[in-house]
Amino acid sequence: MTYGEKVAVDDLSLVVERGTITSVLGPNGAGKTTTLETCEGFRRPQRGRVRVLGLDPQGDRRALLPRIGVMLQSGGAWSGVRASEMLDHVARLHAHPLDPAMLSERLGLAECGRTPYRRLSGGQQQRLGLALALVGRPELVFVDEPTAGMDPQARRSTWELLEELRSDGVTVVLTTHHMDEAERLSDWVHIIDRGSLVASGTPSELTRSAARARLRMSLPALDDAARSELGAILGEGMEVSVRDGMVHVAAPADGATLAAVARWYEHHEVLPVSLTLGQRTLEDVFLELTGREMSA
Repeated sequence: MTYGEKVAVDDLSLVVERGTITSVLGPNGAGKTTTLETCEGFRRPQRGRVRVLGLDPQGDRRALLPRIGVMLQSGGAWSGVRASEMLDHVARLHAHPLDPAMLSERLGLAECGRTPYRRLSGGQQQRLGLALALVGRPELVFVDEPTAGMDPQARRSTWELLEELRSDGVTVVLTTHHMDEAERLSDWVHIIDRGSLVASGTPSELTRSAARARLRMSLPALDDAARSELGAILGEGMEVSVRDGMVHVAAPADGATLAAVARWYEHHEVLPVSLTLGQRTLEDVFLELTGREMSA
């Protein structure tokens, strides 16, 4: 898929297995939206072949639409419609919908059911969008940023609901900027950049591929000499950021590195505010592969 001279999707090839939660991750402009809109039937590929549930999203659109659900990142409802009215309306468009009242209760929408869409909070709009995608009992659901703007309790409830859908055999294709969300939920992850697939695997496969663990620590402000010495210990892989008056450091580490860091603490009389050692996170892998942060 191209837009003028810009190549949005470049001979991308990937598979989503039935009954899984599969995340499609990438920086802004990587081609995620174009790819998913093509799978959903909103765009016709300029070259290549796309099949969703064995059907052509363009040629078999009437047969495919009743079997999929699509959660948009924003929008999808009239500004003046009440949340409960919108959900009831969409439920009536399906042959065997879920009970809208049950879905509203499960997603915490009952309390705002009579509120016009434009007056819902961002998190409430996201919950309504997810309910609209699920009410038709889809075999496959595309969810775009499902927990954006949600409070921690609503976010956890949404995670549990997506996991229950998978247990019931529903296939979930997830796009998110929250790496912890993708790492928690996904059976499989595809990372794309500049329209091409750069990595695929389970979260554990992607994060355990490094030979060394990942050291993270938060420290009080450091003088130039102390920071330079720490950089010599941790090497070129050291990442440093300053937030809230603290110095946050991350780097690959092994036993020798830990011993050297401990001696550095003693020499400079520095006590870390926090210190953790573990495998790389999905966010670490993402940044290594794309060189860019995911911005919402």
